[in-house]
Amino acid sequence: MLIIELSYKKPIDVVERYLQGHRDFLTGCYEKNIFIASGPKIPRDGGVILSKASMSEAKQLIKEDPFYINEVADYRLIEFTPNKAAPDFKSVIE
Repeated sequence: MLIIELSYKKPIDVVERYLQGHRDFLTGCYEKNIFIASGPKIPRDGGVILSKASMSEAKQLIKEDPFYINEVADYRLIEFTPNKAAPDFKSVIE
């Protein structure tokens, strides 16, 4: 499992230009059952994605994100092995 952290490297007005495309990218990943949760960081200087992709899959996948393509954000991929989860999330780690 991965935590994908995005950090904006462009001003928010540039981020906004590519936001719909980024959201469409996220939707596609949810439809393929790759992403579990996502949202903006607070303060809004990037975002976080929780993903079931492997490290190699994620590295390829983010190349399709308009934020990556247009150099809007940097990506940090943190791989971990979940061994505990709240009851509602048990199916995510199995």
